[in-house]
Amino acid sequence: MIPPNISRRSFLKATAALAGGGPIFASVMKAQAHAASKPLIAYVGTYSSPLPIIRPGQVDLPPGNGKGIHLFQVERATGALSPHGVVEMATSPSCVALNSAGTRLYSANETEQLAENDAGTVSAFAINPSDGQLTLLNTVSSGGAGPTYISIHPSGRFALVANYFGGSVAVLPILPDGKLGPKTDFKQDAGAVGPKQAKNAPPGSFAISGHDVPHAHMIKTDPTGRFALTPDLGLDEIVVWKFDDQAGVLSPNDPAAVSFPPGDGPRHFDFHPNGRWLYSLQEEGSNIVLFDYDSEKGRLTPRQTLSSLPPGFVGSNFCSEITVSSDGRYVYAANRLHDSIAWFAVGETGTLTFVAEEWTRGDYPRSFNFDPTGSYLYCCNQRADAITTFHVDQKTGGLTFTGQYTPVGNPSMLVFLDLAKAR
Repeated sequence: MIPPNISRRSFLKATAALAGGGPIFASVMKAQAHAASKPLIAYVGTYSSPLPIIRPGQVDLPPGNGKGIHLFQVERATGALSPHGVVEMATSPSCVALNSAGTRLYSANETEQLAENDAGTVSAFAINPSDGQLTLLNTVSSGGAGPTYISIHPSGRFALVANYFGGSVAVLPILPDGKLGPKTDFKQDAGAVGPKQAKNAPPGSFAISGHDVPHAHMIKTDPTGRFALTPDLGLDEIVVWKFDDQAGVLSPNDPAAVSFPPGDGPRHFDFHPNGRWLYSLQEEGSNIVLFDYDSEKGRLTPRQTLSSLPPGFVGSNFCSEITVSSDGRYVYAANRLHDSIAWFAVGETGTLTFVAEEWTRGDYPRSFNFDPTGSYLYCCNQRADAITTFHVDQKTGGLTFTGQYTPVGNPSMLVFLDLAKAR
């Protein structure tokens, strides 16, 4: 009988090795068993303190029910989450990101506790390769207020941070030991803010947020790492930067941005696996825009706009997260207030067709993510203080609630690390 979690190919190789000597077979089997015993870990960023400054029009007011970064071990067969520890932080590590090797985790701490421009912080952690536990390496300034997003450059040598309240972005070098160095660049978004009422909002919507000053909501590079893109909700545009991966410096692209209809409020985006299509989700417009992407010039050309909500919806809604399935067949988008995740089929030319939507079984889905196999989707219901788990039908894109609720105070984001595959 082939041992569980060992592929038939590996088993046959080991059997062949046995013919040449028992010790070789034993060492192969031991290595396979050791890898199979390593857990799949979920890291959950939370709001762990209330916002100290309440601004006009601020609608997202998490009370800070989380404790910091919560760790869970994932049961691979069922998708169930079991508590695996907490890194207590009172600075609201609302966004977390892993390096490609799975050896370091970085958090954007959405706080305003530093004297420098009410800046927030960014923290670096070492990951224990055996059990996934975190050890703090250092914490540095994010350069602006309310850092809400962090991503890692494909080179692994820089962290990119978006400061929502500060309306700015920063580049932080990642040192050889994984610690973060002082920022190598800082850019302040500027321009005319859009109107409070989105032109494309659903009928009867009172979803108003963020159109008072610039609000950088995300920053991430394209797959090549040559350009960094920042949706600014307040300016109703995606800013495009050229990225110097040697100096860690941003410079304006030509054109420097792509604009959206007034008030729509671009929030997050995701690239299709082919790198040629980008899907942008608008918080107040409650819509998705498909862009053709020119990776040589860093240019975006809009081609389709459609609602993130089911046909006939009226009233208020705030969009939050958008993700393309790993096989590129479906796009998923989360709707807050409607409290749903909708999915769309991707056509041959990248255009989307609404398929269906599923209730998140919670309140205010801030984000969601898939496990590494794509078999399960996990939704962070911020106001319901729980993560809900759904089985994914990878043929139809459909979501089915598993019945699993995992209590977490004000969950904001989660990422997965398979320690059996980490370097």
